[in-house]
Amino acid sequence: MQVILLDKVLNLGSLGEIVKVKDGYARNFLIPSGRARRATAAAKAEFEARRAELEKQAADKLAQAQGLGEKLNGQTIKLTQKAGVDGRLFGSVTNHDVADELKKQGFDVHKSQVRLPNGPIKTVGDTTVAVSLHTDVDAEITVSVYGESA
Repeated sequence: MQVILLDKVLNLGSLGEIVKVKDGYARNFLIPSGRARRATAAAKAEFEARRAELEKQAADKLAQAQGLGEKLNGQTIKLTQKAGVDGRLFGSVTNHDVADELKKQGFDVHKSQVRLPNGPIKTVGDTTVAVSLHTDVDAEITVSVYGESA
């Protein structure tokens, strides 16, 4: 299926490109999330009429993400979990836990934006975590996990 991208999509294309994608990807993700429309003649004409408005919205989103990224870069968050004597956690620290702690600190971050490099954190210590705020903006934060005796 051919679609017109209404936003920049990682590994696919940028605003205004007409790309061919699998039908399920378009129907189940791109179109419902508002990132694309079917590439019909009417949709192409409507897109060209709204191109300036969409480009302005995309630039605003990018500017907001860059501003948040500058504030977020280098931040350290502290989490406490129950741990054994050897420093292994009895559970794990997930992207959901990291996103919740960032929200408590005043940053609007969704759990899907938190990228844990090696999966959930299962040991006590410091871990560098990437937060993908926009397709072009990534921030690096440090997650310090402290053990609490069980």
